Amino acid sequence: MSHCELFLFLLIAMHLSFGASKAAKIQYTILVDKSGKGHFTKVQQAIDSIPSGNKQWVRVKLTPGIYDEKINIPRDKPYILLEGDSPSNTVIQYGDFGSSITSSTIIISTGNFAARKIMFKHCIRTVMQNTYMQPSLAKFDITWAPAATIDGDKISFTECGFIGLQDTLTDARGRHFFHSCYIEGAIDFIWGSGQSVFEGCNINIKRLPGRNGPGFITAQARNSPQDPSGFVFKFCNVQGSGQAYLGRAYREYSRVLFYKSGISEAIVPQGWDSWNYGGREQHIAFWEIENTGNGADTSKRAKWMRAPKAEDVNFLLDTKRFIDREGWINEQLSLA
Repeated sequence: MSHCELFLFLLIAMHLSFGASKAAKIQYTILVDKSGKGHFTKVQQAIDSIPSGNKQWVRVKLTPGIYDEKINIPRDKPYILLEGDSPSNTVIQYGDFGSSITSSTIIISTGNFAARKIMFKHCIRTVMQNTYMQPSLAKFDITWAPAATIDGDKISFTECGFIGLQDTLTDARGRHFFHSCYIEGAIDFIWGSGQSVFEGCNINIKRLPGRNGPGFITAQARNSPQDPSGFVFKFCNVQGSGQAYLGRAYREYSRVLFYKSGISEAIVPQGWDSWNYGGREQHIAFWEIENTGNGADTSKRAKWMRAPKAEDVNFLLDTKRFIDREGWINEQLSLA
């Protein structure tokens, strides 16, 4: 072997070794069991036990059960994997109301957080006046009742569920990845300034109690052309007992893409609503590409909708470029 070949061999070996050393690993597991057979009986107790400034992945494992508590993951506690057994038997639920952020069953303020196989549920039974509802919905009284607020960067959910009525998923800010999740609600039930990809998810539109008017799936809050946020739905399924628009513009540059998804007749023909931005729709980016189903016909969509540029669509569909330049998604999905 020549000196040049030897140098190249060593360089490759060092690179592979370095890559292996960076692979994410669970350092330890905290078991939460309601019957007392684990380290803690409550989820929040387990979170509180993790030291501030944590820099190692910690698994908080929940045994099957219904956990009636409100969970707060503070900003100074990253690298947490919250894992259940199945969203059908591992449920975190609470009944706070009145705020689209602080009333959430779970509030995630940290970054580098992952959740798997858990149902996050808002179980409030009381409905009150919603001052943000448009006039056509004014007869129905309801308040903000989110199941989850996500306010950190590099956060993933795999096989999780989110159940609520209004503002079910407050996708506040940061880069997020939802894989094979279930999201249910009636009004603005996926909303915020998040920069997020929803892949292979089931979106269920709930009928508004006491009325037949349509709701809204998304209310995306992109503020400017420089704002990187937006919601991308890939290979999803949209259905339900209620009717809804695919979304309404929560801010002037709202951006949402549905791609190769099944869209049922639960979606109203107009498809999208400009809400408070009538006359300024030229900035709104609501796009549908290669969808199927009875609700995927775009011939009667809102007249102000504009066709996307190919480069814009390609960018949003390239998950690596859109939210995953550092490779954090694969790191979290490979945690074992």
